[in-house]
Amino acid sequence: MNAPFPSPAKPPLRLFIAAPRGFCAGVDRAIEIVERAIEKYGPPVYVRHEIVHNRFVVDGLKAKGAIFVEELDEVPDGVPVIFSAHGVPKSVPAAATERGLQWLDATCPLVSKVHRQAERQITEGRHILFIGHAGHPEVIGTFGQVPEGAMTLVETVEDVAALDFAPDASLAYLSQTTLSVDDTAAIIAAIQARYPQVAAPKAEDICYATSNRQAAVKKVAPQCQLMFVIGAPNSSNSLRLAEVAQRSGVCSQLIQRASDIDPAWLEGVDTVGLTAGASAPEALVNEVIDRLKDLREVTSEEFVTANETISFKLPKQLLS
Repeated sequence: MNAPFPSPAKPPLRLFIAAPRGFCAGVDRAIEIVERAIEKYGPPVYVRHEIVHNRFVVDGLKAKGAIFVEELDEVPDGVPVIFSAHGVPKSVPAAATERGLQWLDATCPLVSKVHRQAERQITEGRHILFIGHAGHPEVIGTFGQVPEGAMTLVETVEDVAALDFAPDASLAYLSQTTLSVDDTAAIIAAIQARYPQVAAPKAEDICYATSNRQAAVKKVAPQCQLMFVIGAPNSSNSLRLAEVAQRSGVCSQLIQRASDIDPAWLEGVDTVGLTAGASAPEALVNEVIDRLKDLREVTSEEFVTANETISFKLPKQLLS
């Protein structure tokens, strides 16, 4: 009997894994709020909008008893409702309270900090130039903290040039927490050049996790021929990671699961980088690593650019 032909050796692949990556403290807190609410009140627990922008996470919470809705009027009376990590306009908790709903706020504390800064700037008589992306839930939530017309959205340096405020206008700027560090710096510089009197936030609005993950990609990407970013297409921080990689001169692919990987992408590629947006769990990172090992003979190395030790408290309703 002829011996079976040996399987051809898989080509080698060097895998550089960025750290920090994946879940941040705000996402950890938001998911724990939903899980603890289900334990405390029993299913179903309603969540207004995706708790975080990740289908894997959302589906996992659905399996435990969470029901996700777009608007508050889809929530029946007598059940708890949770507001997503991205924050909501003031009108939403006000409407929930008026209906007698028991609600929990899973807004990331760093987003809440921006909300408080917005309120303070308006109280001090300034108009706010808000750097962010139109339609993003965080932007909608922040605009909903102040009176209509008190804030102007700025998305690009070109938008700054189009502003028509008086040269001595009383202005302040704030930003969405999940933006590109480099893009935001350029927009801020343009604002300050045009309006030197503009009031700056007391601390950087872009959150530590966004900054850290972008810095890690800047370290890893130049060493790679291809960069995988695990994240959802509606996740701002994940999209920014893919952009950072591309600006480093590397082809980047935003993927949601290992099954999204096209083996053709690896043709002629010997080095791959890997990171995950702040809403993507480590389970998906491991899934992608296993997929790459199915395709190639992988040797991996982790590049750590920062250590994150931040954690946030849960709402008091869940501590009793």
